[in-house]
Amino acid sequence: MRAGVVVSAQPGVEDLAVRAEELGLHSFWVNDTPMVHGDPFVALGLCAKATSRIRLGIGVTSPALRSAPAAASGLASLNALAPGRIICGVGTGNTARRTLGMRPTTAAALEIFTAALQDLCAGRPTEYREGDRRRDIRFLHAGAHVNTADPIEFVVAAQGGPKAAAVAGRRATGLISFGLLDPAAWQALHDARRAPRTPDFRANSYVVTALHVLEEGEDPHGDAARDATGHLVLSLLAFAADTPAFVEQLGPAEREAARRLLDRRGTTATAPDRHTKLYPNYLGRIAPQDRDLVLPSLMNTLALVGTRSDLLTRINTLEQAGVDELLVQPVIDPSAEMAQLAKLLT
Repeated sequence: MRAGVVVSAQPGVEDLAVRAEELGLHSFWVNDTPMVHGDPFVALGLCAKATSRIRLGIGVTSPALRSAPAAASGLASLNALAPGRIICGVGTGNTARRTLGMRPTTAAALEIFTAALQDLCAGRPTEYREGDRRRDIRFLHAGAHVNTADPIEFVVAAQGGPKAAAVAGRRATGLISFGLLDPAAWQALHDARRAPRTPDFRANSYVVTALHVLEEGEDPHGDAARDATGHLVLSLLAFAADTPAFVEQLGPAEREAARRLLDRRGTTATAPDRHTKLYPNYLGRIAPQDRDLVLPSLMNTLALVGTRSDLLTRINTLEQAGVDELLVQPVIDPSAEMAQLAKLLT
């Protein structure tokens, strides 16, 4: 299986991209969460100038955040800096919208947005809509400004389940998912993506997770493992605390952890400003006092923790289910965690 890394957009991100390329990793991604992280287009512009081989991805942008013309201009500009190395993840804006106190957009809007990006980034005209007004648009500048000749890879965020996977099938894109390590769930997504298309349809599938290789005799749920995976667990608990319908699907221990998170952040599940309390430091290193919220059940569901042999077995199972690339989101020591990933998979 190929290996890549996901980081937050911030100054110095290009140094991590260079290190990832030196380690032989396949791709380097940044998040698009405007109120939490820096701008992904700025970050990847720096990475594009500092690297020569590694693929560069945005994971993920959304029609709820950016207009298609603006996003396409950013992508095609990156493609001019790093021809043929750009990957664009698109989704309904689940977290990026919730950090604004808003809800994600619809699968229908996602499909319109994806189609428009694909058209514009390939140099084709597309229909642009604002309310009742519709106009055909295309890039009016070319040459050194943007690159619409080299292909950009598109992937749809699978957090929307079968509806999102069906969009990926209709738009002939790949899939990307956050913390989905269940091979059966991947099989279902691939079935939904293939449904409208020919049986031999194939596109890349990426899974974002956290990785911790256990030393001999190390506790799989000890402080080191919780610190390495806690950002994923707390992101799910924040979503649960913010989404009553979802939290009811969890078990008693997980519901209690979501309740404790609300208490610690000084808010409630119905407070109109809860997004300002739940999402600071989103996907950042967790505080030691929050380690107790990193439940073993959620660690096992969202992250890869185990011996080298255990991890390779799980990864092989994911690969058999159609996952092409493992994307690790490091938070403790990104350079060291990237090296650990490279040693395991490359």
